[in-house]
Amino acid sequence: MKTANHTEVRGFVFQGFSNFREHQLILFAVFLTLYLLTLAGNVIIVTIIRVDHHLHTPMYFFLSVLSTSETCYSLVIIPRMLSGLVGLSQSISLVGCGTQLFFFLGFAITNCLLLAVMGFDRYVAICNPLRYPIVMNWRACTILASSVCASGFLLSLVQAVAIFRLPFCNSLIEHFFCDVRPVLDLACVTPIVNDILTLTISLLAITAPATFLLISYVLIISTILKIASAEGRKKAFATCSSHLMVVIIHYGCASIAYFKPKSENTKDQDQLISVTYTVITPLLNPVVYSLRNKEVQDALRRVVGRKSLP
Repeated sequence: MKTANHTEVRGFVFQGFSNFREHQLILFAVFLTLYLLTLAGNVIIVTIIRVDHHLHTPMYFFLSVLSTSETCYSLVIIPRMLSGLVGLSQSISLVGCGTQLFFFLGFAITNCLLLAVMGFDRYVAICNPLRYPIVMNWRACTILASSVCASGFLLSLVQAVAIFRLPFCNSLIEHFFCDVRPVLDLACVTPIVNDILTLTISLLAITAPATFLLISYVLIISTILKIASAEGRKKAFATCSSHLMVVIIHYGCASIAYFKPKSENTKDQDQLISVTYTVITPLLNPVVYSLRNKEVQDALRRVVGRKSLP
């Protein structure tokens, strides 16, 4: 536990990308482009899934929920980050910081849990195809999606309340948004219970679903390898390859960010990791599912073709 004399802190100031001051306009242009692509890609995916009845299946239902969550996740972080890059105010109130942390963690945890649910959907579809319509009925899908969102924001609320009950001795956040570690670093006292809570939530949000996904994909791959025809194996693997790619990158970035030792990286390296999971990772979902998914591509052609008809 660290302790110090302190005065009441009513707000914070982001350090942002001040170490890259000469490149901030370039960073603004790059991040804005990636952000607009993310928004456009996710909106297109949600719209296509909604209007094309061929995609009214559990897998694409969960994909539309994931795209919506990723869009909200980006909205929580990137607009404020972009405003800081063009010299606008980088200050944030105590309540504003707590709110940003709550929504950031809520959507981040929800995304991790949604990927695990999507893995379960692929497991049932490939390993138990005859039971798939019964297990993954629309009522079950709605309950799963609702439970995942509720769990994500409940864990986020617990974490945010635990952090913002602490007194703070410093107002400079050495980061571009209110993340767990940068905010905790400003606390005058950091009880061991906060470290235990952060680790527990990380285990529940990252390690547990990642372990579940690992087991699911071991069973999925073993089932695929037992399929007699090469064409059948290729088709079965195609139904889960896009999801597997997103899972590997998503959980890889989250694990590096939240399980690495505190002193392992410099602040610049920490910011680079954060950019990866706040700016780049949200773009992966629409890119991977649009470029590598034939069903989504076919649905897009049908929608575009329908609109082009007189």
